[in-house]
Amino acid sequence: MTTPYFDAPLPRVFAHRGLATTAPENTSAAFAAALVAGADYLETDAHVTADGIAVLVGGRTIEIAAATGAQLDALDLGDGEAVPRLLAVLVAFPEARFNIDVKTRAAVGAVADAVRSAGAIDRVLVTSFDGGTRSDILAALPGVASSASSDLVARAVLPARLGLVGVVRRILAGVPCVQVPERHRGVAVVTPRSLRTFHAAGIEVHVWTVNDPADMTRLVARGVDGIVTDRCDLAVATLRPGSRS
Repeated sequence: MTTPYFDAPLPRVFAHRGLATTAPENTSAAFAAALVAGADYLETDAHVTADGIAVLVGGRTIEIAAATGAQLDALDLGDGEAVPRLLAVLVAFPEARFNIDVKTRAAVGAVADAVRSAGAIDRVLVTSFDGGTRSDILAALPGVASSASSDLVARAVLPARLGLVGVVRRILAGVPCVQVPERHRGVAVVTPRSLRTFHAAGIEVHVWTVNDPADMTRLVARGVDGIVTDRCDLAVATLRPGSRS
């Protein structure tokens, strides 16, 4: 897929829910901190409110689907930060690239509307663990970048581990990247052979959630294309020494 979304240099640094060392995660302040630290991408989770507004929430016990946008606007997550609306964040950070995990099928329409309204289709990647949700958001945003849903990853891991490039290419046709843990349920997802296979099939590999600089260095040395991390500040310092003051 040819899209400006992938114009950032390798290895890519994805700020998982922003940078929450000095601000609540998944808030405008956390996103701003991540960009200042040098993150290439802002990773976040999208839900929809009871009145159809796409909002960004992760790691909190909040009944988003039962709340209105106004109710969430009044909720203090800490340091005066409210639950951010997707459209407002896309507008507030017009140069930032976002990696948006659509958490429910009900959120598809609201997320697509926000992306279109912000004119941000070339700087977002949309995905979902659920294959149906992923299909719906891709249909709603033709040409948008996306990573594989969990069902596609599950089908592709064994062929990748076996070096079956053609099989992986067929399973992941049209998918530019997979975003995976290094291991899942005791099984190594990211191995030297699986990386070679994904790359031979034209697919990038981004690994989550990696917070130890030693692991970041090891994975990138192995050939991983991107690191999804809670500590994008450490990732930038580790993977691009001298790039930040």
